[in-house]
Amino acid sequence: MRIGAPKEVETGEARVAITPESAGYLQKLGHDVFVEAGAGVAAGFTDDAYRAAGVEVSETDTALLDAVDMIVKVRPPKQAEAERLKPSQTLISFFYPSSNAALMETAAKTGASVIAMDMVPRISRAQKMDALSSMANIAGYRAVIEAGNNFGRFFTGQVTAAGKVPPAKVLVVGAGVAGLAAIGTATSLGAITYAFDVRPEVAEQIESMGAEFVFLEFSDDELPDGAETGGYAPPSSPAFREKQLAKFRELAPEMDIVITTALIPNRDAPVLWTRDMVEAMRPGSVIVDLAAERGGNCELTERDKKITTENGVTIVGYTDFPSRMSTQASILYANNIRHMITDLTPDKDGKIVHDMEDDVIRGATIAHGGDVTWPPPPPKVAAIAAKPREKVVVPTPEEKRAAEITAFRAQTRSQITMLSVGAVLLLLVGLVAPASFMQHFIVFTLACFVGFQVIWGVSHALHTPLMAVTNAISGIIILGALLQIGSGNWLVVLLSLVAVLIASVNIVGGFLVTRRMLAMFQKS
Repeated sequence: MRIGAPKEVETGEARVAITPESAGYLQKLGHDVFVEAGAGVAAGFTDDAYRAAGVEVSETDTALLDAVDMIVKVRPPKQAEAERLKPSQTLISFFYPSSNAALMETAAKTGASVIAMDMVPRISRAQKMDALSSMANIAGYRAVIEAGNNFGRFFTGQVTAAGKVPPAKVLVVGAGVAGLAAIGTATSLGAITYAFDVRPEVAEQIESMGAEFVFLEFSDDELPDGAETGGYAPPSSPAFREKQLAKFRELAPEMDIVITTALIPNRDAPVLWTRDMVEAMRPGSVIVDLAAERGGNCELTERDKKITTENGVTIVGYTDFPSRMSTQASILYANNIRHMITDLTPDKDGKIVHDMEDDVIRGATIAHGGDVTWPPPPPKVAAIAAKPREKVVVPTPEEKRAAEITAFRAQTRSQITMLSVGAVLLLLVGLVAPASFMQHFIVFTLACFVGFQVIWGVSHALHTPLMAVTNAISGIIILGALLQIGSGNWLVVLLSLVAVLIASVNIVGGFLVTRRMLAMFQKS
C-alpha cells in the first residue's frame, strides 16, 4: 500500500503526520511512503532526511494525492481537499465530526473511508493510538512553559542576599491528561500547585504528583450528571456548578497562575473562570486556557490571542500548543498513526482490512462505503476510566490530621502494652533462671526488639531498592554477637562467630548492590 502525508495547509500548523522514523516502521510492514516536499520542514524534518529514510518526496500535493492509497494528516481537511478524495482511498486525520458535519458529508459522498484520530475510543487496547492523549500531554506541559514566559517571577521560592522571592501558586482546573501533565510540570518547577476536578477519585493521583487537591463538599443530589464516558468527566449539575464557582471565587485572589483544561466530548467548553474571578486576581497573574478551541473555560478568553485585562491579568488563548513543540508532537502523532495503520493492515500483503466489528476501527471511522458512520455505537469493551458513579469521600486536612493523631495514639498504646508484657516476662524468667542465662537472654531479646522496630519502620516499598537499610539490622546482630564472643561457653562463642560472619557478608553485599544501583543513574 502507498501511504502519503501532504503538507499541512492550516495557518500556523507545524506538525507532520509521518516522520523519517515512523516511515521506517511503515516500510517494514511492506508499505511505500510518500511525503509532499516541505511537509516536515517546520517540524525539523528536511526532505533530504526523508529521502535518506527511503521516502519518496512528491513536489506537489496533487502528485502525492494521485499516487497514494492512504492519506495521513494532522488537521481536518479543507473542503477542497475532501472533495478530491477517491473511493479507493482512506483518510486518517483529526476531524472533530461533531463540529464538521458538512465536511463529513462531503467526504462520505466521495466513497472514501475516513478515520478520525480524535474519535479513537479510550479503551486499553487503543492507548497506543490515542492521539488526543498524546497531544494533550504536550499541551499540558507547554501551557506551564507558556505561563512561565508571561509570569514575572520564579516558580520556585528563593531566599537570597537580594531578598526573598515567594513561590508561585498555580491552580490547574481539570485533572485529565493535559491537567496531570501541567501539574507535574508546575510542581517540578517548584510552584505550590493546587488542582481541582469534578471526579473526587482522582485526588490520589493529584496528591501523588505533589499537588494539593481542592476539596469541595457536596451531597449526593449535587453529584455531576451522568457517568464518565471514555475517560472524560461528566457534565456538572447546576448545584454542583454553583459550589464549584464559589470555590474558585475564594481561590482567585490567591492564585498567580491558572491553567484550565476542562472539556466535555462534543460540547462547548464549560465556563469555569468568570469575569469577576479574573478581576479578583492580582496584577501580573496569568491564565492559560487550554479549552480555547471549544470556546474557553475562561469567560474573557479570545481564541488564538493573548490579551491583558485592565487589572493586569494576562489571558493566553492559543490553540496550537502541540504545534509549538512540533518536533516532539510530530514524533508522537506519527507513532499513533503507524499503530493505527498496523491495525488496519493485519495481513502481510499490506491491504487494508476495514473491520467494522473491531471496537477501535469502528469507533474511529466516521465515513465508510459512501455513508456517514458517525456517531459510532458504544464499544463492546468498557472504557479505561468508565466506572459506576459513586460518591468518593475525600477527607479534609483537619480530618486527615485527626486520623493521624488517632493512629499515633493507637500505635503508642500498642507499644506500651508490648513493652509491659515483655518486662513482666523478663521479670518472671529472671526469678527462676540463673544469672548467666539472663545475660544472654537479655541481649537476644533486645536485638530482636530493636531489629523488629527498625525493619517495621521502613516502608515495604523501600526494602528492595534500598537494600542497604538492612545493614542496620546486620549491625545490631554483629554488636550482639561481639558481646557474646567473650563468653566462656564454647557453643555460644561458635554461634557468635557464625552470626558475625553472616552479618558481615550481608553488609558488604548490601553496599555493593547499592553502589551498582547508584551507578546506573550516573552519567558516563
